[in-house]
Amino acid sequence: MDLFADDPPAPSGAERTAPADPSAPLAERMRPRTLDDIVGQESLLAPGRPLREAIDRDRLRSIILWGPPGTGKTTLARVIATATRAHFIAFSAVLSGIKEIRDVMAEAEQTRRRSGARTILFIDEIHRFNKAQQDAFLPRVESGDIVLIGATTENPSFEVNSALLSRSKVHVLKPLTPAAMTTILRRALDDRERGLGTQDLKASGEALAGIARYANGDARVALNMLEMAAAAAGSSGTIDTALVADLAQNRSLLYDKTGEEHYNLISALHKSMRNSDPDASVYWLARMVESGEDPLYIARRLVRFASEDVGNADPQALAIAVAAKDAVHFMGMPEGNTALAQAAIYLATAPKSNAVYVAYNEAAEAAASEVAEPVPLHLRNAPTTLMKSLEYGKGYRYAHNEADGIAADMECLPPAHKDRRFYRPAPRGAEIEIAKRLAQLRKPKP
Repeated sequence: MDLFADDPPAPSGAERTAPADPSAPLAERMRPRTLDDIVGQESLLAPGRPLREAIDRDRLRSIILWGPPGTGKTTLARVIATATRAHFIAFSAVLSGIKEIRDVMAEAEQTRRRSGARTILFIDEIHRFNKAQQDAFLPRVESGDIVLIGATTENPSFEVNSALLSRSKVHVLKPLTPAAMTTILRRALDDRERGLGTQDLKASGEALAGIARYANGDARVALNMLEMAAAAAGSSGTIDTALVADLAQNRSLLYDKTGEEHYNLISALHKSMRNSDPDASVYWLARMVESGEDPLYIARRLVRFASEDVGNADPQALAIAVAAKDAVHFMGMPEGNTALAQAAIYLATAPKSNAVYVAYNEAAEAAASEVAEPVPLHLRNAPTTLMKSLEYGKGYRYAHNEADGIAADMECLPPAHKDRRFYRPAPRGAEIEIAKRLAQLRKPKP
C-alpha cells in the first residue's frame, strides 16, 4: 500500500513539483519537498551530516527514524523518494499484513535480478508490526535487495526486533523547538502558492508563540491550529493571542500510557523525589495526572518510593503514601490530585535512606544463591514431645524476660551468616536514632 500513491510519478532523482491541492489541509500542502525545506532537524540534515550525505549521494543504508508525531519522519521519507534512483515502495504497518510484506519482498527480489536496482522500502509505524512480520524483511535486507526505512514513535529498543535493529542505523528526530515552529508558521502565512499568503493575514509573535506552545513540538498540530485561526480571523484578519487562547482550550500533552513516555515521566517523578526537589516532583506528577495517567498507578509508585528511598529515615512516609492511595481510591479524580501532590511533596522533602531496600536485596541474594542452612534449633518451635527430645527450642531465651528486652548474645542467623549485617542505617533522619539503638543493643553484656 503506497502511502504516496496520490503523488504523480517522478523521474529518477527528480523533485515532484506538482501544484498543491488547495482542498488539502494546510499541514499537507506545506509539507517540505526538499531536505533544505525541513526545519528543526539540522543535527541530522545539515550539509555534511552523515545522513544528509547518504541521501544526497543516493547511498542510503537501512535506517530507523524515531521521534514524536509531527517531527518529519514521513516527510523525510517522501524527500528520499524524490531523490533516489532506487525503486521506492511505501506502506503503513497499520493497513498492511504478512501477505503484503511477502508480495513486496518478492517484487524487490525480482527488481534486483532484472535490473540490479535496489528497492527502498518505507514502513510507517513499524512498531505496529509483530515479530513475525518484522522477521519477514530480514532475508531481503541481508541480501541487499531492499533498504529499509522504518518510522516509529516508540523506542526501537523495545518495538523493533534485535535482528532488524542490528542491521539499521537509528536516527532520532527531536520535537520541534518553539523557534523552529515559529519559522514553519511564518512560512505558511507568507507562502502564496501552498500556504495562506493570499489571505493577507496578520499574526503577532505572541500569537504564533502560543500556537507553538499548544502544538508541543508537533508541526502538524501547529499548522492545523493556524489553519483554524486563519478561518476564524477571515481574509485580511488578525490572529492574536485572544483568538489562539480561545481555540486552544486544553493543550494536548505528549503521553502514551503504554509507551516509553509513560516510563520516562514516572522515572522523572521518582528521581526528582529522590533528589529532594519538591518543585520538580509536583511538576512531573501534574504532567502525568493531566495526561490521564491512572492515579492508582501513580499512588503505587509513591508507596514503593516511600519504602525504597525514604524507608526508616522517616517511617511516617509510608503511612502518608498509603493514605494518599486510599484517598484517591475513596474520592476518585480530580479531587484525589491534591492527595497525590501532598504525598509527593512530603516524600521529596523527607530525609532519604535506601537502607531497607539494600538490606532486602542483599538478604534476597543470600537466600537465593547461598546454601539454605537449616533454622538453628534454638529458634524452632517445639509443640510436640518428639521435637523437644530432638532439642527443638533448646537454648531459646525469651526477650521479654531479659533485663533490656533483648538477649544480645543469642544469634538468630544461621551459622554461615553469623554476625552478618544486612541492614545498615543511613546517617539521616530517624535512622540516626535507629543506628544508636542498634549499637547499644549489640554491645556485649558485662
